[in-house]
Amino acid sequence: MGRPRSFRESDVLDAAAGEFRVHGFADTSTEQLCEAAGVRRGSLYNAFDSKEELFVRALERYVNVTGGRQESILADEGLSGAARLVGLLDLILDEEREAAARGHAAGCMAVTTRMNPDLGVRDARVERILDKALQQQIALLGQAIRAGRLDGTLRPDLPVREAALSVVTLISGLRVMAQAGTRLEELDRIARLTLGALTA
Repeated sequence: MGRPRSFRESDVLDAAAGEFRVHGFADTSTEQLCEAAGVRRGSLYNAFDSKEELFVRALERYVNVTGGRQESILADEGLSGAARLVGLLDLILDEEREAAARGHAAGCMAVTTRMNPDLGVRDARVERILDKALQQQIALLGQAIRAGRLDGTLRPDLPVREAALSVVTLISGLRVMAQAGTRLEELDRIARLTLGALTA
């Protein structure tokens, strides 16, 4: 009988996602993953078989956790449509502030994987996870935008899907610009300027 695990799988997946979202798959070493998760190499691979399998599982966990956080804001019927979009951008910028305090950008596992798709070519699950997460994000944004059109906080003529995609594009751009070293004050101004084009 094997020895019981001395770690929670969700903790390891969260730690792995924290490394992958900043460095990407290829530039994240097994040593980094073990150190971040606080587990030995053998324990890591006994649980997840390979770095590739850990990545896929961490990506799935990452999009579920981040998607849940975004949904709690975008589906909040106690907020106006515009306030939901502001809340979402505040969530993104707060992550960047916390990461900057640790000396790096927050990164985004979805954005990094889209930009460096080598693993996705070898594992179709990656593309399925990313596509599903994107469609869910667009749907939630569409819900908030429709609410904003009805409550008068967003422009009534906004095309819902295109407006949702513009917010997705803004978020991805903020992540990339943060990794490029753009100051947080500038990121905040970029976010407000773009959002201003949607508000009534």
